[in-house]
Amino acid sequence: MLVLLIIFMVTAPLITQGVKVDLPQADSQPLPKDSQPPLVATVDAHGNYFLDDGSNNANAHKQLSAQQMVVKVRALLQLNKNRPVVVRGDKNARYDQVIALLQLLSQQAGVPSVGLMTQPDDH
Repeated sequence: MLVLLIIFMVTAPLITQGVKVDLPQADSQPLPKDSQPPLVATVDAHGNYFLDDGSNNANAHKQLSAQQMVVKVRALLQLNKNRPVVVRGDKNARYDQVIALLQLLSQQAGVPSVGLMTQPDDH
């Protein structure tokens, strides 16, 4: 069973890291300031996967296969099982591409809950 915990990110450094994606806008709340930096799994408009572990290295820009994504997320969660995981889905990505990434993370990588990242709403 897929359990989603919707976590909205508005902190500028995390939004600008990694691969350029055009996030959908929504009225959202940031992660608590005392929370750990999340793992950010990205699916771009073409359905390509990327993973940003917050370490500011060049690997955040490296495209990953589905299996590589599973292996890396599983390994990082073994080091810190309470680390939040969020998905940055480009608003032009197909819905099934985002769902496929959510399924990879929850069912194959063992992530207990996955959040969805959005841009703050421009009200």
